Amino acid sequence: MIRILSIALSLMLASATADEEFKPVGNFLLHSHFKLTGDKITPIPMKPIAFRVSTDGVRIKVTAESDDESHTTFEIYRSDGISRQQPRRGALEVIPGLQATSNTGGVLRHLRLSSESMTITTFPGVSDQTIISYAVAAESIPAATPAPEHLPIKP
Repeated sequence: MIRILSIALSLMLASATADEEFKPVGNFLLHSHFKLTGDKITPIPMKPIAFRVSTDGVRIKVTAESDDESHTTFEIYRSDGISRQQPRRGALEVIPGLQATSNTGGVLRHLRLSSESMTITTFPGVSDQTIISYAVAAESIPAATPAPEHLPIKP
């Protein structure tokens, strides 16, 4: 019995230290949410949702508002920047950012993250729909740690 309790305590401490490895990246506020089906785009009505984003250099954790239990973890696969279209000229440029994926329960999610915005594209396993969620950088979320000046990039 004592052995089982010591193992359980060890696992609890290990999971607590694993969470501490994640460093804050920034806070984001959901700006738009829509569904793509074939060639049809349908806006999804929503209330603003704040996200807290953190990383350990290998994974990115996206936590919804103040609910630390509600989060998605993405595996970073690219850290050499993301491309975006310049607003006035239309040319593509590369800015510092990360790309990551999550495959949980047959649902594939792709994350594009920069210091300015976060885009999560969701591809349900058995569906012809794609869900796109776009969030913009926010100053802070109540009870959140302030974001660093620059997005950490893995070497």
